[in-house]
Amino acid sequence: MTVKAFEEHIPDIHPDAYVDPMAYVSGQTTLGEGSSVWPMAVVRGDINHIRIGKLTNVQDGAVLHVTHGGEYSTPEGRPLLIGDEVTIGHRAVLHACTIGNRCLVGMGAIVLDGAVVEDEVMIGAGSLVPPGKVLASGHLYVGSPVKMARPLTDKEKAYFSYSANYYGKLAGRTRDSGSD
Repeated sequence: MTVKAFEEHIPDIHPDAYVDPMAYVSGQTTLGEGSSVWPMAVVRGDINHIRIGKLTNVQDGAVLHVTHGGEYSTPEGRPLLIGDEVTIGHRAVLHACTIGNRCLVGMGAIVLDGAVVEDEVMIGAGSLVPPGKVLASGHLYVGSPVKMARPLTDKEKAYFSYSANYYGKLAGRTRDSGSD
Protein backbone atom coordinates (compact mmCIF):
# COMPACT_ATOMS: atom_id res chain seq x y z
CA MET A 1 0.00 0.00 0.00
CA THR A 2 1.10 3.54 -0.55
CA VAL A 3 0.52 5.57 2.60
CA LYS A 4 2.34 8.89 2.48
CA ALA A 5 2.80 11.87 4.70
CA PHE A 6 2.07 15.29 3.28
CA GLU A 7 4.24 17.90 4.94
CA GLU A 8 3.82 17.17 8.68
CA HIS A 9 0.57 15.20 8.27
CA ILE A 10 0.64 11.41 8.42
CA PRO A 11 -2.50 9.33 7.72
CA ASP A 12 -4.12 7.87 10.85
CA ILE A 13 -5.23 4.37 9.87
CA HIS A 14 -7.02 2.24 12.47
CA PRO A 15 -5.24 -1.09 13.05
CA ASP A 16 -8.40 -2.96 11.98
CA ALA A 17 -8.74 -0.98 8.74
CA TYR A 18 -7.47 -2.34 5.43
CA VAL A 19 -5.64 -0.42 2.70
CA ASP A 20 -4.94 -2.47 -0.43
CA PRO A 21 -1.31 -2.53 -1.63
CA MET A 22 -2.40 -0.79 -4.86
CA ALA A 23 -4.32 2.04 -3.12
CA TYR A 24 -2.96 5.51 -2.27
CA VAL A 25 -3.69 7.30 1.03
CA SER A 26 -1.98 10.54 2.03
CA GLY A 27 -1.85 13.46 4.42
CA GLN A 28 -4.56 14.46 6.87
CA THR A 29 -6.59 11.29 6.44
CA THR A 30 -8.27 9.32 9.23
CA LEU A 31 -9.53 5.83 8.38
CA GLY A 32 -11.89 4.28 10.94
CA GLU A 33 -12.15 0.82 12.42
CA GLY A 34 -13.06 -1.92 9.95
CA SER A 35 -12.97 0.43 6.96
CA SER A 36 -11.29 -0.49 3.69
CA VAL A 37 -9.65 1.19 0.71
CA TRP A 38 -9.45 -1.07 -2.36
CA PRO A 39 -7.13 -1.24 -5.42
CA MET A 40 -6.48 1.96 -7.37
CA ALA A 41 -8.50 4.10 -4.94
CA VAL A 42 -6.94 7.48 -4.13
CA VAL A 43 -7.56 9.24 -0.80
CA ARG A 44 -5.69 12.59 -0.80
CA GLY A 45 -5.82 14.52 2.45
CA ASP A 46 -3.14 16.94 1.35
CA ILE A 47 -4.56 20.48 1.51
CA ASN A 48 -7.37 19.72 3.99
CA HIS A 49 -8.51 16.76 6.07
CA ILE A 50 -10.46 13.61 5.24
CA ARG A 51 -12.33 11.64 7.88
CA ILE A 52 -13.66 8.19 6.98
CA GLY A 53 -15.79 6.53 9.66
CA LYS A 54 -16.17 2.91 10.77
CA LEU A 55 -16.96 0.06 8.37
CA THR A 56 -16.84 2.31 5.32
CA ASN A 57 -15.54 0.87 2.05
CA VAL A 58 -13.86 2.88 -0.68
CA GLN A 59 -14.03 0.64 -3.73
CA ASP A 60 -11.67 0.25 -6.69
CA GLY A 61 -10.75 3.40 -8.57
CA ALA A 62 -12.62 5.84 -6.32
CA VAL A 63 -11.06 9.29 -5.87
CA LEU A 64 -11.48 11.23 -2.61
CA HIS A 65 -10.10 14.76 -2.28
CA VAL A 66 -10.59 18.12 -0.54
CA THR A 67 -10.59 21.86 -1.33
CA HIS A 68 -8.04 24.48 -0.26
CA GLY A 69 -9.05 27.81 1.22
CA GLY A 70 -9.24 30.97 -0.80
CA GLU A 71 -11.45 33.41 -2.63
CA TYR A 72 -13.11 30.69 -4.73
CA SER A 73 -13.97 28.51 -1.74
CA THR A 74 -14.34 29.21 1.96
CA PRO A 75 -11.42 30.85 3.79
CA GLU A 76 -10.46 27.51 5.38
CA GLY A 77 -11.34 25.34 2.38
CA ARG A 78 -13.49 22.26 2.71
CA PRO A 79 -12.68 18.84 4.17
CA LEU A 80 -14.20 15.53 3.11
CA LEU A 81 -16.25 13.94 5.89
CA ILE A 82 -17.63 10.42 5.49
CA GLY A 83 -19.70 8.67 8.15
CA ASP A 84 -19.99 5.07 9.29
CA GLU A 85 -21.21 2.14 7.17
CA VAL A 86 -20.85 3.94 3.84
CA THR A 87 -20.28 2.13 0.55
CA ILE A 88 -18.43 4.21 -2.05
CA GLY A 89 -18.77 2.42 -5.39
CA HIS A 90 -16.12 1.78 -8.01
CA ARG A 91 -14.81 4.94 -9.74
CA ALA A 92 -16.91 7.30 -7.61
CA VAL A 93 -15.50 10.79 -7.00
CA LEU A 94 -16.08 12.58 -3.69
CA HIS A 95 -14.70 16.12 -3.51
CA ALA A 96 -14.85 18.24 -0.35
CA CYS A 97 -18.35 17.10 0.63
CA THR A 98 -20.09 15.50 3.61
CA ILE A 99 -21.54 11.98 3.47
CA GLY A 100 -23.66 10.85 6.42
CA ASN A 101 -23.95 7.40 7.98
CA ARG A 102 -25.30 4.34 6.15
CA CYS A 103 -25.14 5.70 2.61
CA LEU A 104 -24.35 4.23 -0.78
CA VAL A 105 -22.59 6.27 -3.46
CA GLY A 106 -23.12 4.36 -6.71
CA MET A 107 -20.42 3.40 -9.18
CA GLY A 108 -19.12 6.38 -11.12
CA ALA A 109 -21.16 8.90 -9.14
CA ILE A 110 -19.67 12.34 -8.48
CA VAL A 111 -20.36 14.38 -5.32
CA LEU A 112 -18.94 17.91 -5.46
CA ASP A 113 -17.78 20.61 -3.05
CA GLY A 114 -20.04 21.55 -0.17
CA ALA A 115 -22.69 18.95 -0.99
CA VAL A 116 -24.27 17.31 2.06
CA VAL A 117 -25.61 13.78 1.83
CA GLU A 118 -27.67 13.07 4.94
CA ASP A 119 -27.90 9.64 6.63
CA GLU A 120 -29.43 6.69 4.75
CA VAL A 121 -29.22 7.99 1.19
CA MET A 122 -28.56 6.04 -2.02
CA ILE A 123 -27.01 7.85 -4.97
CA GLY A 124 -27.48 6.01 -8.27
CA ALA A 125 -24.58 4.96 -10.47
CA GLY A 126 -23.28 7.75 -12.70
CA SER A 127 -25.18 10.49 -10.87
CA LEU A 128 -23.84 14.01 -10.33
CA VAL A 129 -24.44 15.84 -7.04
CA PRO A 130 -23.75 19.55 -7.73
CA PRO A 131 -21.83 21.82 -5.34
CA GLY A 132 -23.79 22.76 -2.22
CA LYS A 133 -26.72 20.38 -2.89
CA VAL A 134 -28.33 18.75 0.17
CA LEU A 135 -29.74 15.22 -0.23
CA ALA A 136 -32.42 14.47 2.37
CA SER A 137 -32.26 11.31 4.46
CA GLY A 138 -34.14 8.21 3.43
CA HIS A 139 -34.27 8.69 -0.35
CA LEU A 140 -32.83 7.44 -3.62
CA TYR A 141 -31.31 10.11 -5.87
CA VAL A 142 -30.45 9.60 -9.55
CA GLY A 143 -29.44 11.61 -12.60
CA SER A 144 -27.11 14.37 -13.66
CA PRO A 145 -27.81 16.58 -11.82
CA VAL A 146 -29.42 14.34 -9.20
CA LYS A 147 -33.10 14.46 -8.50
CA MET A 148 -34.98 12.74 -5.69
CA ALA A 149 -36.46 9.58 -7.20
CA ARG A 150 -38.36 8.04 -4.28
CA PRO A 151 -38.19 7.03 -0.62
CA LEU A 152 -35.99 4.04 0.18
CA THR A 153 -37.62 0.73 1.03
CA ASP A 154 -36.87 -1.04 4.31
CA LYS A 155 -34.89 -3.64 2.36
CA GLU A 156 -32.75 -0.91 0.77
CA LYS A 157 -32.12 0.66 4.18
CA ALA A 158 -31.05 -2.74 5.54
CA TYR A 159 -28.55 -3.02 2.67
CA PHE A 160 -26.37 -0.25 4.11
CA SER A 161 -25.32 -2.33 7.13
CA TYR A 162 -25.18 -5.53 5.06
CA SER A 163 -22.74 -3.96 2.57
CA ALA A 164 -20.64 -2.38 5.33
CA ASN A 165 -20.31 -5.66 7.20
CA TYR A 166 -19.68 -7.66 4.02
CA TYR A 167 -16.80 -5.40 2.99
CA GLY A 168 -15.47 -5.37 6.56
CA LYS A 169 -15.29 -9.17 6.48
CA LEU A 170 -13.86 -9.20 2.95
CA ALA A 171 -11.11 -6.81 4.06
CA GLY A 172 -10.24 -9.17 6.92
CA ARG A 173 -10.20 -12.17 4.60
CA THR A 174 -8.01 -10.30 2.11
CA ARG A 175 -5.59 -9.19 4.82
CA ASP A 176 -5.47 -12.71 6.30
CA SER A 177 -4.83 -14.32 2.92
CA GLY A 178 -1.40 -12.73 2.82
CA SER A 179 -1.97 -11.00 -0.50
CA ASP A 180 -0.32 -7.85 0.86
